[in-house]
Amino acid sequence: MLERLRAMGPGLLVAAAFIGPGTVTTASVAGAATGFALLWALVFSILATLVLQEMAARLGIVARQGLGEALRGAFDAAPARWAMVALVLVAIGFGAAAFQTGNVSGAGLGLEGATGVDARIWSVAVGVAAAGLLATGTYRVIERVLVALVGLMSLVFVATAVAVRPDLGAMAAGLVPGIPPGAALTAIGLVGTTVVTYNFFLHAASVQDRWGPERDTDAALGEARFDTVASVLLGGAVTLAILITAAAAFHGTGTRIEGAGQMARQLEPVLGPAARWVFALGIFAAGMTSSVTAPLAAAYAVTGVLGWERNLKSARFRAVWAVVIGVGTVLAVLGTDPVRAILLAQAANGILLPVVAAFLLVVANRAGLLGRHRNGAVGNTLGAAVLVLSGGLGAWTLLEVAGLAG
Repeated sequence: MLERLRAMGPGLLVAAAFIGPGTVTTASVAGAATGFALLWALVFSILATLVLQEMAARLGIVARQGLGEALRGAFDAAPARWAMVALVLVAIGFGAAAFQTGNVSGAGLGLEGATGVDARIWSVAVGVAAAGLLATGTYRVIERVLVALVGLMSLVFVATAVAVRPDLGAMAAGLVPGIPPGAALTAIGLVGTTVVTYNFFLHAASVQDRWGPERDTDAALGEARFDTVASVLLGGAVTLAILITAAAAFHGTGTRIEGAGQMARQLEPVLGPAARWVFALGIFAAGMTSSVTAPLAAAYAVTGVLGWERNLKSARFRAVWAVVIGVGTVLAVLGTDPVRAILLAQAANGILLPVVAAFLLVVANRAGLLGRHRNGAVGNTLGAAVLVLSGGLGAWTLLEVAGLAG
């Protein structure tokens, strides 16, 4: 057990990527607006993350390939290959840029709550800082510090969730699937904030660094699965705690979440007057961590699918993450509602999820790539269920936006 705990890393990186400002904001808005009615969507998203991230980790360890490289080799016909490349570029490029908008907006939102300085000014500072960390190559040390800060905030949220003594009956009722009127975007946002499409690319690449080709494959897979399950469940518990505290603090009061100051009130049962400062520090740390992982994952995805060198110091690799940071920062500065920007980022990721998850399922079933470690009946059944449910949520959201569902 101690060896497995020491080997943990890639899964924690995935968890740190999805426990960002988008998670805090989306879960807070969901709890305030719908109480526990969307608890089922969050539980589904945690299970979906476990299923899909395990496939990504298995791909990296067994095939020694990232998802981008595997997809490039999965299609023999040129038209099909280029269609796949185009879809991945659009899905990951747009998704990462949307997430980056939420990341820098969220960090700016936290700093605005603590300092009173406009969040858009802080968004520029966060974007520049993220670019600087990636450019120097020293971001890993900084990232560990930021993850520790997010962990501190996470412990506070879990403690608060216990302190508020939520209605267990209402929580149980929230496990029954159903979407309150006007809440489809929030529901798919909860999925999108947890099942992050670019994390599939990040995970498949990072496990190769943690478990080298010299390691026994079965032993490495066992450690990687432990890492994935423990990390995702930890991240999921944090998101559940945020939704629970928001529901207990805000639901039924008519409160509309519009800023970090309101979200910080969730922590008052434990922290009292210090809640605003601790929350500001936590959401800033979450935003900075995610502002590094989103462009990094996009660079892994794009260079892999295009067959470019997957090297942190290559010009093309740097160009990809620079574009993602630039677009995300500009959109954050132009946006007038940081909370809305974060929610839309999560929803966009949720709508794109079925596309990228389908590609992952195709690769995970390739016997020539994974051999005896390819997907079995259980993996395919779970993967298909994720596709159907996430696709249904995405379709419902689009219908609701078009005014055809309510």
